[in-house]
Amino acid sequence: MAEQNDLAKSANQRKFRVSPLNFATALFFIAAAYIFITGIKINGLPSGNWSNTIAWIFILFGFVVSFLDLIFRNFFTLTKNLWIVELSFITLVLIIFFLVK
Repeated sequence: MAEQNDLAKSANQRKFRVSPLNFATALFFIAAAYIFITGIKINGLPSGNWSNTIAWIFILFGFVVSFLDLIFRNFFTLTKNLWIVELSFITLVLIIFFLVK
């Protein structure tokens, strides 16, 4: 009986696992807050208020990355495997970004 209680306690007490997509989510939300507060100007475009639009895009990216982090956490229970997969995903996205650019 005591062993079952110990197993139940350990199953209920999950620790927060830090992952690369957590840092990416925080970066997107910080960038959005910074843009909301200070505003930005895009060179080469007619004057207009693009700050709010770009800030909302960063917020959307933050929610998408947060959702992807939840999906990856369900598939990969070991933290080491989670880090490998998420770093590989970030690397793949960066490679595709630079190839398209």
